[in-house]
Amino acid sequence: MRPCAFAIPGDHRQKTGGFIYERRLLEELQATGRQVTHVALPAGAATAVQDARLRSEVRATLETLPPGLPLILDGLVFAAMRSEDLARLSRPVVAMLHHPMGMEQGVAPDLARHLLAQETANLALAAEIVVTSPHTRETYIGLGADPARITVALPGYDGPRGLPQRDSGPRILSVGLLARRKGHDVLIRALAEVADLAWNARIVGKTHDAAVADELAALIAELGLEGRVVLAGELSDAALSDAYRNARIFALATRYEGYGMALAEALCHGLPIVSCAAGAVPGTVGDAALLAPPDDPRAFAAHLRRLLESEAARAQLAGRSRALGRALPRWCDTAADMGRVLDGLRS
Repeated sequence: MRPCAFAIPGDHRQKTGGFIYERRLLEELQATGRQVTHVALPAGAATAVQDARLRSEVRATLETLPPGLPLILDGLVFAAMRSEDLARLSRPVVAMLHHPMGMEQGVAPDLARHLLAQETANLALAAEIVVTSPHTRETYIGLGADPARITVALPGYDGPRGLPQRDSGPRILSVGLLARRKGHDVLIRALAEVADLAWNARIVGKTHDAAVADELAALIAELGLEGRVVLAGELSDAALSDAYRNARIFALATRYEGYGMALAEALCHGLPIVSCAAGAVPGTVGDAALLAPPDDPRAFAAHLRRLLESEAARAQLAGRSRALGRALPRWCDTAADMGRVLDGLRS
């Protein structure tokens, strides 16, 4: 098995989809006996496009690696690196991409254009590209990446699947960073539309953007949903698993997903899902979800109302969800996909 280095910015144990993916991939590659050097880049490496000092630090760190050692490079860093710096690395680079950073919600327009142009240029410098979904593969092909050099390595899930749900009442669960892209504001407005029904809701996720967190708390108060909608923050793995088992409906009003790991976990728990027809979501949830257009609280509320009022509708989607969840890969499968990419590198 070919050894490699895996460069990840900041604390790779952060509980966000991208970091969970890279941490588990790193652990599983190492568990197979492959020599994988974890390269901890500075936390700000993802924004190094605007910081000459950070760019220099990233470049110096990567240039100390043994010549020719393949490098798996986190997508945030890949998008932020200047093409000339990437070209100087004397090693094959495997770009680990979740979605184009220039398409991220909330990025200033000028920076978004710059990031998209730079990442597009960098695609030609990657020996191989690994992405987390077929949708993301098509996105990068649209940006000019060679289809023959793109491998899809779906995220894994190692927890139990299809366990019976606990009877905890009509609880709605949403899991996602408190960031604008996750659409929690849309969910909260949709919940206000079904306030005549019995339910309680938990939004689980760490604060990514303090302004967004403040806006969500203010919106809950404005709509009179205090006591019914809880911003639960970040939970431990065990507490999060309990949250899934105690839920009756999973709801994520996301504006875009490159895959949607929380959605996949909802499938593994056999939950009926309400989400949005955005990005990779339709491909991830298949026929186990009711999908609204993004940024449409009324359409989202109509789907919530249907599932809250109809046990038959919930049961039908739950059955489909369990079936899809059973078919999803485990992390060893994800690592096997990456291992084949590494072992197939020509240089």
